[in-house]
Amino acid sequence: MPVQIHPSAVVDAGATLGDGTAVWHFAHVCAGARIGARCSLGQGVFVGNDVLIGDNVRIQNNVSVYDAVTLEDDVFCGPSMVFTNVLNPRAAVQRKSEYRRTHVQRGATLGANCSVVCGHTVGAYAFVGAGAVITADVPDFALMVGVPARRVGWMSKHGERLALPARGLGEARCPATGERYVLDGETLTCKDHAI
Repeated sequence: MPVQIHPSAVVDAGATLGDGTAVWHFAHVCAGARIGARCSLGQGVFVGNDVLIGDNVRIQNNVSVYDAVTLEDDVFCGPSMVFTNVLNPRAAVQRKSEYRRTHVQRGATLGANCSVVCGHTVGAYAFVGAGAVITADVPDFALMVGVPARRVGWMSKHGERLALPARGLGEARCPATGERYVLDGETLTCKDHAI
């Protein structure tokens, strides 16, 4: 499947885009970016040079994926969500040598208008609610809401809320797929399929 690039988009020479990836209106992909197959970059998306994006990633309108960000396969970035790469920016102070890496693992969802402060990992299949602010690492399958974000529950791989407490012990099944999940303290695992 061919790459699709809207005529208003700018894809700098040297950028790598996988088969079937679509770059929509007024997006800009910098030369060093590496983007996998079957991705969608919405209107007004910016992708920096030092960015790695896996396969089947959906980046909705007005998202800037700055240097030092990695998005694994199947990540969803909601409209206008925000990544940072410097903890203490100042316009008059150059801090490019201080960029902190952000890693979003497979299948995670970053809701509309949420912010991910640099230097953290968002775990596989985690779900960050709209408007939340991530200021620490996020466990696999965690449901995070608020400012700063806190874990209020757990989500299945399919994106369904599981009937489990935020911490403790328990078992639940995904209402959509029937997959079995086991909570042990602050760690959730899917017993039917490996991540």
